[in-house]
Amino acid sequence: MNFETREPVKAAYERSDVCVVPAAGVAAEAMVALTLARCALEKFGGDSVSETLRNFEGYRKQLREF
Repeated sequence: MNFETREPVKAAYERSDVCVVPAAGVAAEAMVALTLARCALEKFGGDSVSETLRNFEGYRKQLREF
């Protein structure tokens, strides 16, 4: 409604995307990456990246010798 003339006016039309599937895929991929990173840190631990890598390499060596 036009406030000066009090006449009805056409509303502005704005396109909106109603399909959330592409966005949900990106969000799900990010959550999987975060969850895998958390699991890797739980398994290999460490206070630094180099310490975590050292623990991971020790784990790989243990698997090869198994």
